[in-house]
Amino acid sequence: MSDIEKGSHHDGPSTRLTHAPRPSGVANPASLGLFSFASTTFMLSFYNVSVRGIHTPNVVVGMALFTGGLAQLLAGMWEFPRGNVFGATAFTSYGAFWLSYASILIPGTGIAAAYTTKDELHNAIGIYLFSWFIVTFLFLIASLRKSIAFILLFSCLSITFLLLGVGEFVSKTAIVTAGGAFGIVTAFIAYYIGLSDLLAADARPLVGLPTGGFKHD
Repeated sequence: MSDIEKGSHHDGPSTRLTHAPRPSGVANPASLGLFSFASTTFMLSFYNVSVRGIHTPNVVVGMALFTGGLAQLLAGMWEFPRGNVFGATAFTSYGAFWLSYASILIPGTGIAAAYTTKDELHNAIGIYLFSWFIVTFLFLIASLRKSIAFILLFSCLSITFLLLGVGEFVSKTAIVTAGGAFGIVTAFIAYYIGLSDLLAADARPLVGLPTGGFKHD
């Protein structure tokens, strides 16, 4: 069972993100969704901080299409029959985010080329990122009764989107770099939660990773 799925009354690897999960024969897809999100976020965030002099993020397109996009979208679809509304909505939403982001970077779509000036393109991307900041902030509100780990995840991700959006609006590399740094932190938190879920799915795990689950009456 999953952090994103089942309830817990102790500080262990599982935290309630839905009140009444339905029995299902579908295997828990949470680790797949979290690892896919984390890996794609990790890669793009490294590009945003210009690791090893990389300034062009287009190598992330494949990851955004198939890992952050398709794999995460499938994880979201598999969460629906399990009755996990939060996990299904989050995975599906961010899977769609990565697919839409990849479409901006693919030259054949003509999306970026449709803008006649760099300022217009930056402002358009800034609005795009700010809309995802709003979505992520709403997920943060929904996570406040779930666990410390999820609060940290959506807090860092909210800051990431906010900084990247502002960086596009004002065309300041330093702000984009700060957003990339928060993105790296976000990726490692997602890796941690995904590993916690993966270990919890084992009947006899060698070790458990606590996520700071809250007690609910």
